[in-house]
Amino acid sequence: MQNMTPGPSTKVSSERKSYLFPLILVTSLFFFWGFVHNLDPVLIPHLRKAFQLTDLESSLVDFSIFIAYFLMAIPAGNVMRKYGYKSGIILGLCLFALGAFLFIPAANTRMYIFFLGALFIIACGLTFLETAANPYVTILGPPETATRRLNFSQSFNGLAAFIAPIAGGKYILSGEPLTDAQIKALSPQDLNMYITQESASVKGPYLVLGIIIVVVMLLFVFTKLPDIKQEDDGDPSKISNAWKHKHLRWAIAAQFFYVGAQVCVLSFFIRFIVVSAGITEKNAVFYSGLAGLAFMLGRFVGTFFMKFIKPNRLLMIYAALSMLLTLIAIFGKGSITIYALIGVAFFMSIMFPTIFSLGIAGLGKDTKIASSLIVMSIVGGAILPLGLGYISDLTHTIQYGYLVPLLCFIVVFVFGMYGWKPTGNTLEKRP
Repeated sequence: MQNMTPGPSTKVSSERKSYLFPLILVTSLFFFWGFVHNLDPVLIPHLRKAFQLTDLESSLVDFSIFIAYFLMAIPAGNVMRKYGYKSGIILGLCLFALGAFLFIPAANTRMYIFFLGALFIIACGLTFLETAANPYVTILGPPETATRRLNFSQSFNGLAAFIAPIAGGKYILSGEPLTDAQIKALSPQDLNMYITQESASVKGPYLVLGIIIVVVMLLFVFTKLPDIKQEDDGDPSKISNAWKHKHLRWAIAAQFFYVGAQVCVLSFFIRFIVVSAGITEKNAVFYSGLAGLAFMLGRFVGTFFMKFIKPNRLLMIYAALSMLLTLIAIFGKGSITIYALIGVAFFMSIMFPTIFSLGIAGLGKDTKIASSLIVMSIVGGAILPLGLGYISDLTHTIQYGYLVPLLCFIVVFVFGMYGWKPTGNTLEKRP
């Protein structure tokens, strides 16, 4: 009689199949939050014209999103520790869908503040999703391939950066664009009609996005997923202990300025090249997609170069090239400014993960709290675009506003030069 007990290979095959669908679901989250973030370059110039905003006022789009990350990072972690990561993902998807659906009443009221509120709620949901997705991917399969799975999932974030501006340009910027002078020349009745039409153009895209997110949420509800338990080493680290590490303090500052630079460069990309190169918003959307593609490719290329160049040195090189290209964008005219900013997107790509890894190096039991502090420093994405908007309004050209990301890249360069170095005390605490 044959032995019908399944062998090791059969068990491995069955386990892989059981992980496949959950992995697809979790990987979809990387795409969706990348997609909604990369609609900002389209949404900012659209709302700016619809509501006749200054650049400072339009920068509140980024403020509403990134301040939510800062405020919700700790609550999101607490929820997941108490109720599990699956519950956190479902709650995050609920908030994501709610914020998307709120674009409809925001468009109906034609009030800018309601659009900002809807974006804030979406970002609250994204905070939960981003907190959970990375650890989930690492456990959905064999430990030896965890890094490969995570890189694969993160590549869909880059794919979204390419698709979102093009899709947004097609469905949100679908009307006939008017210049600022043409808008000012409209009669009160025609202006009212114009605002109504421009506000309404966001309803369809965000309604469809909200429905898709609801479907994904239901799939998570009815899909069995392994949960993650928080490890407790019995010796919780304190913020005051972590703060003693000089290179961590430098990393927090560098990450604050880097995220601010990324948001400034990419969120105002369309607005910038319309002014600097004299092209239409619809044409600018295509180049915005290229910038997202360059950002994605830059991560792969940077990862390859790190086999031969120390991470801090590569960070210095990329920061220096970003400074040079930003200067060209600020003082140049025509198509060269477009390609300069696409180049900046390419060289920014490795900065976040490189700063993060250098900042937590050698921290031992302080690593967890240090990671949280670096993540919270993304509030730079809320604050620094306000500076860009203020300078742009003050000088009457958005090109001078890009002095803000130029300053940010200088800080990143200094961190790569000597701020990354762990002190003697830190080296002694390496695990």
